[in-house]
Amino acid sequence: MSFDGLFTKAMVEELSRLLKGGRISKIHQPYKNEVIITIRAGGVNHKLLLSAHPSYARAQLTTEVYANPSEPPMFCMLLRKHIEGHILENLYQIDNDRIIIFEIKGRNEIGDITCKQLIIEIMGRHSNIVLVDKVRNLILDSIKHISFAVNSHRAILPGQPYICPPAQDKQNPFFASEEDVVRKLDFNAGKLDKQLVEHFAGISPLFAKEVLVSAGLANHTTVPAAFTRLIARIEEDKLSPAIMTTSDKEIFYLFPLEHVKGEVKLFSSLSEMLDRFYFGKAERDRVKQQGHDIERLMMNEKEKNEKKIEKLEATLKEAEEAEQFQRYGELLTANLYAVKKGMKEIEVLDYYDESGRTVIIPLDPRKTPAENAQKYFSKYQKAKNAISIVSEQIAHAKEEVLYFDSLLQQVSSASPKDLQEIREELIEGGYLRERHKRNNRNKQPTKPVLDQFQSSDHTDILVGKNNKQNDYLTHKLAARDEIWLHTKDIPGSHVVIRSKQPSDQTIKEAAMLAAYFSKARNSSSVPVDYTKVRHVKKPNGAKPGFVIYEQQQTVYVTPDEELVLKLKKSP
Repeated sequence: MSFDGLFTKAMVEELSRLLKGGRISKIHQPYKNEVIITIRAGGVNHKLLLSAHPSYARAQLTTEVYANPSEPPMFCMLLRKHIEGHILENLYQIDNDRIIIFEIKGRNEIGDITCKQLIIEIMGRHSNIVLVDKVRNLILDSIKHISFAVNSHRAILPGQPYICPPAQDKQNPFFASEEDVVRKLDFNAGKLDKQLVEHFAGISPLFAKEVLVSAGLANHTTVPAAFTRLIARIEEDKLSPAIMTTSDKEIFYLFPLEHVKGEVKLFSSLSEMLDRFYFGKAERDRVKQQGHDIERLMMNEKEKNEKKIEKLEATLKEAEEAEQFQRYGELLTANLYAVKKGMKEIEVLDYYDESGRTVIIPLDPRKTPAENAQKYFSKYQKAKNAISIVSEQIAHAKEEVLYFDSLLQQVSSASPKDLQEIREELIEGGYLRERHKRNNRNKQPTKPVLDQFQSSDHTDILVGKNNKQNDYLTHKLAARDEIWLHTKDIPGSHVVIRSKQPSDQTIKEAAMLAAYFSKARNSSSVPVDYTKVRHVKKPNGAKPGFVIYEQQQTVYVTPDEELVLKLKKSP
């Protein structure tokens, strides 16, 4: 648990420095459990992100761009009504717990002064954002509604009094001396890290393990000293926000942790670190939830076509024996006099074989000699006709497999808006039924929104993240002499450099983007082809996003997420 009570305290201090006294100018709710509040403070617009996501709950400043829904949710509209244009007077933490209260003051529609509290509770799947009338201590609304049937201690519903979560009766670590730590711990019982978590408020297992590592040989002197030393570091704001990457996971905290072995990256602020840590994580989680049905459809279609290819190839193999059927038919016709009804096989001289060998021909005992011969001629004709038909079906099934393989890759890096475009493509292709036809009847088509990047020498680079974007970028937007890139024989995005003669460095950076937004994201030395847009063609009747190209050159690159963030163009 990285976002513990200690982290919350440090975040509150960071937010206070930048936001206190600021005016709330805009409020958006881009997703079900997240609110973005723009606050003008110190002559700068700051975007405050409050998230009650069950896995990624947090409060931070953000520079990320979030797409807003066409119609704001009810909670967003209520926030706009009650606190938009008001002043953020203060913000503080409750008892070193993961609860932050934003004190907001302003005037209502009739000019009376009102005081509201916007409270975020960061508690995993129980996280919530609650707007409270401070004077009456009544809940005006919350991003999640919780009834007494779910929580017997309190209800989070409009009109109910706001009650804090149950107190855990733990000691505040910022008021604890070394003697207090010694009194709380039973050194004979062991598991000192768990004891620290049990007795001190806001202490996570992550911090408790760091105390023991910092203490070295754990005893009555070293553990309390290490505990108070680390707490003092937080209290004195001597922080070095860090993300530690191990072989199997990423961890963030207020400072590098000695007990976490791996690569360490430092940041200048907690919010900058959280932006980097959660880059794409919450969005991919939303996409996974929203796109579960189409992802399952794609997997089923891909598997269905793979099985179809196996069956067709078996049929083709059988069809390729057509010449043998013809030979059996002709040999039987030449030896009809020797065939008797009821025979299961007959051995005849194979006059096709120059060595004069004999061949055994299987017979159907229920058929006459002439009917057996006709059966082989029919098999020959059927197999001959099947070869061309089956070959076409195999080619079509292979195209379908490649198509759905590319769509699955696109879903893995899609935003919710990208996902909607993929859904529309599946509807247009007849793979998915359209929902809410009446609402979509008068809907005007919109241009796909492309991801924009800028190379080290300030050359613009555009990336399509689904087939609609790829087709629009390559065949409508890009100029004929601009440079087009794509991973070689690997499903991925179309990338265009908006320059006729880009530098080698720009080509390399664009190739890295093509590799990053492809199925080879986690590979190294990924081959990326590049050529002029004029050499990229879409065959007649080809699937969306499919192209052929020529006169290409190939560069090998390794995807780098840090470079992707660096090249990302600010809106």
